[in-house]
Amino acid sequence: MSFDGFVSGPDGKNDWIFKTGDEKSKGWALAQTDQAGLIIMGRKSFEAMAPYWVTSTDAFAPAMNSIPKAVFTQRGYKGFDAGGSASAAHASWAQARVINGDLAGEIRLLKAEEGKPIVAIGGAGFVRSLIATGLVDEFCLAVHPVVLGGGMPIFNGVAAPVYLKLRDVVAFPGGVVAHIYGV
Repeated sequence: MSFDGFVSGPDGKNDWIFKTGDEKSKGWALAQTDQAGLIIMGRKSFEAMAPYWVTSTDAFAPAMNSIPKAVFTQRGYKGFDAGGSASAAHASWAQARVINGDLAGEIRLLKAEEGKPIVAIGGAGFVRSLIATGLVDEFCLAVHPVVLGGGMPIFNGVAAPVYLKLRDVVAFPGGVVAHIYGV
C-alpha cells in the first residue's frame, strides 16, 4: 500500500509499486506468496490477473500459476477460459474455485480445510469485505514510499476497531517497509 494507505491510485492503477520496490522487497513479497496454500481474490482482480499471469515471465509467475485459487463473486462468473491451452498455468487459473455464497461462511469453510495459509491478494473492495468479516488472522502489509493523495483504501468503513499485534517489521533498501500484524 502507499504511505497514505491506498492500494491503488484514483484511476485504479498500482504501477507505483514497481517504481518504489526493490529486489529485496520483491523477494519478501514472493516469499509471502510462496507460503500460500490457496490464493483468494475478487472477480475483477481475477479477470485482470489470469490473462497476465499465464504468459508472464515475472518472478511471481510460477507461484501465481501453480498455487490453487478461489475467486469470490456476487455477480456470477463462468470461470477462466484457457482457450484450448493445455499449459499448467492456464489449467491452474481455469480450475479456480468460484465462490458466490455468504463471504463469512465461505471463508470459515476454507479456513477449516487442511493445508497452508490462505492469502488474499485483491481487489480493494473484496479485501474491505474480507476485513469486515473479522476472519482475517494476519495482515502482511508492504508500505511503499509514495504518497498518492487518493485512491482505493482497504481499511475505510471498518465498523469497530480491529486491534493488532505487531509480529515483525522489515525495512528494505528502496524504502518499502513490511509490517506483519496478527489480529
